[in-house]
Parts: sequence; structure tokens; C-alpha cells
Amino acid sequence: MPNTPDAPADTSADAPADAPADLLAAWTALLLRCGAGGDPEPAGRELLRRWAEPQRRYHTVGHLRAVLAHVDALAEHADDPDTVRLAAWFHDAVYRPDRSENEERSAALAVRALTEAGLPAARVAGVERLVRLTVTHHPEPGDRDGEVLCDADLAVLGGLPQEYAAYAAAVREEYAFVPDPDFRAGRAAILRQLLALPALYRTPAARDRFDAPARANLAAELGRLDP
Repeated sequence: MPNTPDAPADTSADAPADAPADLLAAWTALLLRCGAGGDPEPAGRELLRRWAEPQRRYHTVGHLRAVLAHVDALAEHADDPDTVRLAAWFHDAVYRPDRSENEERSAALAVRALTEAGLPAARVAGVERLVRLTVTHHPEPGDRDGEVLCDADLAVLGGLPQEYAAYAAAVREEYAFVPDPDFRAGRAAILRQLLALPALYRTPAARDRFDAPARANLAAELGRLDP
């Protein structure tokens, strides 16, 4: 998406005080399963506060919940499903639509938070690598964990037409500071790049379920943006 470094993010409102109980419980169980020491709940609350920041319209707690659900659905393909789940929690934990280094900062946050939680260095490094992979969504052949995370993150492209329309509208809201001609040009370029890929999805299950509807959704949006 187009980036304008001078555009401010909306930080005028506080995040909701109550974190979603189911997600907080899932985070706590995941951290304890991965060997965390102490109480993981405060870190989970901080993560969920980030996901509820007011500048977000698509990259919200709802997106986190959806990606985690898709990771669960694709977990049999992963070599280390829990590392993928941790990466899903952090992959958009830092999100400013006017900045281009969100994934880098999200990866750094993951390293700091998971190291403080006492997770093994090898797992922390694996999470860091996966978060950085969401810059390109191009895992290397044989990177099964990367394939699962990228497919889970891009599953929204293969939703029902009305679901895709809601996603596209939310993305536009996140970039409301970008003038319409610039947004249309930048978005159209991204859609063309996606449509030119030989494979949008790498796992067999995601490819079978999402590839055809994703290409139809992308082509339809491109037609609206660039008749």
C-alpha cells in the first residue's frame, strides 16, 4: 500500500479495557505450552491492546482471530504449529498504516516479549523469522511453517464476495489519509502483482479452498479500481 511518512495515526482513544477472554486464555495456554515462565497474561493483555488500537480498521482483533483459526485449520501441514501460532499473534502487533516498517517492529516486539517470557532462543528466532516473512508472503520451498502462516494471513482474499468487499473497504479506511487517485493506483498495482503470482497459496488445503475465489475477488476489485 502507499505510505506517507507524515500522516499521523489516530491514537486519540484508548483501547477497550477488557481483553477478549477466549483469546487471552488461548494466549496464556500457548505460552505455557511453549515453556514460558511466570504469568503470560499481562503480555497477552498488552498484545490485545495493540490489536485494538483505534487506527486499525482491518488489522484488528478480528483479523488476529481469523488468522489464528486458519492456522489451526492448516496446522497438520506445519512442522511447528505453536511457533506459527506465536508468529500469528505478533505478525501485525505493530501497525501504523502510514509507516513501512511495521513487520520489522513487530518482529522486534516478538523477540523482546518472548525472550522476557523465558521461551527458548530457537523458538524465539523462529517466530522472528516468520513475522518478517509476512513482508513478502513468499516462503521458500519446503518452509512448511512459513507456508501455513502466509496462507492463513492471505485467506481473507478467498472469502465470499461480500466478505472480501468488507475487507477491501476496511483497508481503504485504514488509508483514509491517502488521496483517492494515489490509493487507487497503489492498490491496483498490488492487485496486479498478486494476480501475476503462479500460486497465491502454498498449502494444498488453502490452495484448493481459496485460490479460485481469491483470483475472482482480486480481479473484480481491480476492475473497479482500474476499469
